[in-house]
Amino acid sequence: MGSGKRTLVMAAIALVCTVTVLGTAGAAYASPEQPDPRPTPSDGSATASASASASDEVLESVRRKLDALYHDAAVATDAYNAAEEKAEKQSAQIVRLAREIVKGQERLAELKDRAGAAARAQYRGGGLPPEMRLWLSRDPQEFLDDAGTVRQGEHAATGLIAELTRTQEDLKQYAGDAADEWKRLDANRKAKAEAKKEIEKQIAAAEELQSRLKEQERERLQKLEEQAAHQAQTAWLDSGILKEIVGKASEEGQKAVRFATDQIGKPYVWGAEGPKSYDCSGLTSQAWAAAGAPIPRTSQEQWKQLKHVNIKDMRPGDLIIYFSDASHVAMYIGDGAIVHAPRPGRTVTIAGAGSMPILGVVRPDAG
Repeated sequence: MGSGKRTLVMAAIALVCTVTVLGTAGAAYASPEQPDPRPTPSDGSATASASASASDEVLESVRRKLDALYHDAAVATDAYNAAEEKAEKQSAQIVRLAREIVKGQERLAELKDRAGAAARAQYRGGGLPPEMRLWLSRDPQEFLDDAGTVRQGEHAATGLIAELTRTQEDLKQYAGDAADEWKRLDANRKAKAEAKKEIEKQIAAAEELQSRLKEQERERLQKLEEQAAHQAQTAWLDSGILKEIVGKASEEGQKAVRFATDQIGKPYVWGAEGPKSYDCSGLTSQAWAAAGAPIPRTSQEQWKQLKHVNIKDMRPGDLIIYFSDASHVAMYIGDGAIVHAPRPGRTVTIAGAGSMPILGVVRPDAG
């Protein structure tokens, strides 16, 4: 990663640390163990302290609830994206089958015309038995030559009938395959619609929950979120893992990182894959497509299909899969940082690689 990008990463991590320190300092300032320099009301100090403590507990509960809602929305988004991808493939397959059916019908019509012409020719020339035609013939050799032609014609007619039969069977198979694809397409459209409802339900619940908070409470909630992410990142770094991660990006990995970081600031929109907005796997799949290495669309399929690598062998451009159900994905960019599209209401941003529970790492350009 270049020096400019490294500076951007370090600045982002430093900002998270600063916000965390401020958030921690605010909590310590209100702590019962610390003397409060502000004037103490004669009849409400204990109540005020208890209220402040309860407020933090409530906000922490809200934070966890929001995490759960957005996690469920991410799971539903993966289901939506998977159903959409399958529907697109099935639509393309139906179009291909339809073209084959049209070509088969044209071929069948041509074969029927040829068979009809052969039947008419045979009718016109086959009224007398062969021995009578030989006796009446002016030139026996010419008749024998004609007889050979007739036999050839009979063989050709047999081949024509066989080709007609094969074409009819192919058409029947194409029609059956198309009907099956239509059924699968319909099932995936229904799955997509159900996933969409679930996404909208979870996001609406999260937005409704946040709308109940006052402005100061929303600010404090954001600090709690940043603090939780910073604590997780710090614990990850304290393990010494960063000293082991020394891999350098491949040429394709550099291109993928460049694409992903160029999207910083663009909004998260579920189901989006650019160019104006992205969801988490939309960002990673498009980044690697831009690098010339197409990968699966969803985080779960990226986890299933791409090569797994050990965290200590991770290099920029690799994808980190998060949570036990592989419901989130980010791109490692070096220096212990990732670029990702976090969730609804947020934008593509840089964060600590250890700020969420890591399931594992996959490499799109392996081999």
